[in-house]
Amino acid sequence: MVKIRLTRGGAKKRPFYHIIVTDSRSARDGRNIERVGFYNPVAAGAEKRVEMNVERVEYWVGQGAQLSDKVADLYKAAKAAPEGAAAA
Repeated sequence: MVKIRLTRGGAKKRPFYHIIVTDSRSARDGRNIERVGFYNPVAAGAEKRVEMNVERVEYWVGQGAQLSDKVADLYKAAKAAPEGAAAA
C-alpha cells in the first residue's frame, strides 16, 4: 500500500520533515516515490512552516494512497489556507 507520511531530516534538537509518498513497507527514512512538500515544526520569523503540493497529494489519494495522521492535519490546513499564504 502507498502512504503519504513524514520523513525526518535536520539536525539534533532541530527537526525538519519532508512530506513524501512511499510504500508502507519501507523504512521511515528509506526509499520514497515522490516528495510533495515539507514541514518545519520549529519555524521562526519569516520561515515557512508548511509547504505542500496539494494537487499532487490529491492525485495520490485518488490513486489509493493513505495519509498518516499528521499529514492529514497538515493537508487540511494547507487546503483551507488561501493561495499564497503559509499553511498552519
